[in-house]
Order: sequence, then structure tokens, then C-alpha cells
Amino acid sequence: MTAEVNLIPAPRRFERTGGSGPFGGDVRTRVDPSAGPEAYRLVVSSDGAEIVGGDEAGVFWGRQTLRQMMGLDAFRRAPIGRGPVTVPYVTIEDKPRFAWRGFMLDVARHFLPKDDVLRYVDLLAAHKLNVLHLHLTDDQGWRIEIRRHPRLTGVGAWRKRTRMGWGEPVLWDERPHGGFYTQDDLREIVAYAADRHVTVVPEIDLPGHSQAAIAAYPELGNTDVVDTAALEVMTDWGVNRNVLAPTDAVLRFYEGVMEEVLAIFPSRFVHIGGDECSKEQWRGSPTAQARIRELGLRDEDGLQAWMIRHFDRWLAARGRRLIGWDEILEGGLAEGAAVMCWRWYRGGIAAAEAGHSVVMCPQQEVYLDHAQAHGPEEPVPFGWVHTLEDVYRFEPVPPRLAGTPHAANIIGAQANLWTEVVENRGRVDYQAFPRLVAFAEAVWSELPDPDERDFGDFERRMNAAHYARLDALGVGYRPPGGPHPWQRRPGVPGRMHGKPRRTWRMAD
Repeated sequence: MTAEVNLIPAPRRFERTGGSGPFGGDVRTRVDPSAGPEAYRLVVSSDGAEIVGGDEAGVFWGRQTLRQMMGLDAFRRAPIGRGPVTVPYVTIEDKPRFAWRGFMLDVARHFLPKDDVLRYVDLLAAHKLNVLHLHLTDDQGWRIEIRRHPRLTGVGAWRKRTRMGWGEPVLWDERPHGGFYTQDDLREIVAYAADRHVTVVPEIDLPGHSQAAIAAYPELGNTDVVDTAALEVMTDWGVNRNVLAPTDAVLRFYEGVMEEVLAIFPSRFVHIGGDECSKEQWRGSPTAQARIRELGLRDEDGLQAWMIRHFDRWLAARGRRLIGWDEILEGGLAEGAAVMCWRWYRGGIAAAEAGHSVVMCPQQEVYLDHAQAHGPEEPVPFGWVHTLEDVYRFEPVPPRLAGTPHAANIIGAQANLWTEVVENRGRVDYQAFPRLVAFAEAVWSELPDPDERDFGDFERRMNAAHYARLDALGVGYRPPGGPHPWQRRPGVPGRMHGKPRRTWRMAD
């Protein structure tokens, strides 16, 4: 069995040092901190393989590179090859471009069993991605056990039915849907990920996207303007006007939630959402208006910023950092907060220029729930078309920041997969792959500017080796020629939008 050298992500320095030979699995590893975080040097010769990592993560990434060189059996759960593996003799020196190389998996809209999440940890690690952002709470479901508030999962984890697709005609799956992870489930996921140098970042949404929590505990909502006792876990999609009340009691409730979250997740960052918070109820709420006057705030945006600042300070006092969607800029950004920029690049640019850490994940570039091609064969077409090449040309650092000190505040990037129209593991695979592979190379490798990138070479490496690796891993990716018949969903409506022009050019 002979392995070709078609590595993904592409390493910074690659040198063939000879021919090739049998490899018996002899790997010598050591750590040399002078190499830098996550960096590694891999030497394969007739003596076996040596990996020198800047840290244990670097050693692990070196092993992933060696794994690709060892052929398809290295990606199967059990080897099926009968002969020895032949590997090329090479020297590779490599390190990541960004510290945050993430993937967001929305398990709130459609719940995925624990084993599916563990499987995605493996898939991220195989592609040198190191952050799994779990979107755990939303209007349509609460997925994390909170022991002091059992109704969050007893009530909030279950909805009566589910909107199918997102368009006309309106269709419903009348089956109840739900599920949640116990705290021990999540500890297992965190530990499994840590062994693979993947950090799990939890997201607990506030003050918007909170109807599941309000359905479980009606006192969390704006009871002076809405009959919150009549609310149920949301069954449809879209921005919801039912948001948390800006009261001390609500702050104490979510502090209790966060105490249990911190006990499960050791990640430095904790995501609090902060996006798409409708201000309609606050404008009509005597309680909210009294709070605005009491705090001397200008308006409802300031009220949301006050809530975000509260949890920024609360988390900082416990050695953690708050990160939220770029709406947390509205009304003034909390001092220690980091921004996850999803609406174009403008919020990320503003935050970076103000000295805040930024993770770039613009929906116009790297939202993987969006369609991969035009045509009626695509299952539930949604959003804009993001082709494999579009994702490969994603550039996290916009031109306005490039070459300035502010560029260092772009700590990384993330591809996001929301699951309103993605209902199970097979659909997640289809939407994520192969585009997540292109994203992995864009955030790991030192690539030229977007228009100068050699997509043809990337496509060649995909066709020569990497699609076969995905097959060996059992990934139900979208084939280059279009979906298999069983991947289509005829009759389930979607909702497409006009595609904007390339946003990296608009960042100035």
C-alpha cells in the first residue's frame, strides 16, 4: 500500500527527502516549546517518524499529518489492508495561522445524540480544527441539564412539532422533537475533545433566543406585557419577540445557570449569544422602562448592553471571558468581551480596532447551512450559494486591518452550521462536508489573498486523496457532481436570498 502526499490542510514547509519505505508505526515524539504553540516538525525516514511539537497539541497535529500519509486504513475504525504501509520520506514544518479554528454546531434547533457530537470532535481533529462551539439553548430547545432548574430540560428540551424547511408552502412534522445532554454527557464530550486538543465552547443565549427557557419558567419573561404562562417551546423558525426581562431576578437565575456551565466546561471563553434580541417588549414594559431610567441608560440597546456587561464582569471575576455575536456592540461593548462577527465584517473591524478579540464567521462566507449550489436537486436550499471554492477563498482578516497592529486582534475564524433545515446527522454531514475541509485549510495554512489562491491544487488534492479519506471515515458529504438521490429532500421548501458580492472586498 503506497501513500501519496496529498496533505490537507497544506503545510507551510514540505520537502521530499528521499524515496519511500515501509512504516511499522514507530513514532518518536517530544515537546520543544521554542517551536511555538501548536507548531510541529515531522521527519519521516527509514528510521521511522519523529515529531517535535511546540506543545502537546503540536505533537497531535503532527500525528494527524502522518495519519494522512499512511493511507486510508488510518481513517478506518479497523485496518483492512494486508500488506505493510509504505510512506514517503519527508520533512514537514508547520504551524497554524490562527489560534481559534472553530466549528459551530447548533444542537438547539435539532438535537443530535451524544455519539454524533463525539464523532464531530473526531472529524474536527482530523482536519486540525480546534474549537467546537456548541449552541445549546434557543427558542426551539434547551439542551443542557441544569440541576437547580430542572424544568429547563423537563419542559424546555421538548417541542410539540417542527417546521419542515423554511418557505412556502408551510409544512410541519407533527412528531414531538427534543432531547438534552446530561451534565455527565457534556463532561464526557469535553474530556473526549480535550484528548484531541479540541476546546468545547458552550453557548447559553441571552437575552434573546430564550423562549424555551421562558416556557419552562414564565417568570423569566416580560410578564407585565405578555402572558408568558401561555408560551410553549417555539416550533417555528425566525427572530422571536419573546425575550428575557431585564430584572435582578433574571440575572440571579442565569448566574445560577452559568455556575453549573462553568463547572462542566473549562474553556476560557463562554458564549452568551446576545444576537437578534427584539426590543419590542422592553419598549412596552413598565418594568424595563423603569430599569432604563434607574440606570440612566439612553434606550433599549443600552439595556441589552447593561445585561451583557453584567455577565462580562461576572465571568471575568471567575477567570473566564465572555464572547458574543456582534450585536453585543450595540449600546457599547463590555470591556473584556470578545466578538464573534457574523454580520458581514463591519462589527469585527470595529471591535478589533477598539482592541477587542474577534472571531470572524460572516454568514456571507462561512455559514454552512446555506446552499452549496443552485438547482432543484439541492436539499432545502437556503440562504446564499456558498460553493466549495467560495469557502476556500474565505479570508478572515479584511483589507482594512491587514498589515496593521489591529490584525492581531483577529484571533481566528469559525464556520457555523445552524440546523433549522438540518434535522439529523446525515444532513449535517451533507452541509458541512466537503466545505469544512476548505475552511480548515483557509484557517490553518498561510494562503495568498483570496483571488490568488490555487483552488485547482486544492481540488486536485481532494480528488486524489481526501474524498477517499472522508469515505473511510463514513462522512456523507456532498459529492462534487451533486447530491446522491437519497440526499435530496423533494417537496420540502427552502428560502434563498440574492447572493451579495464578495464581502472581503467590501470591508473597507
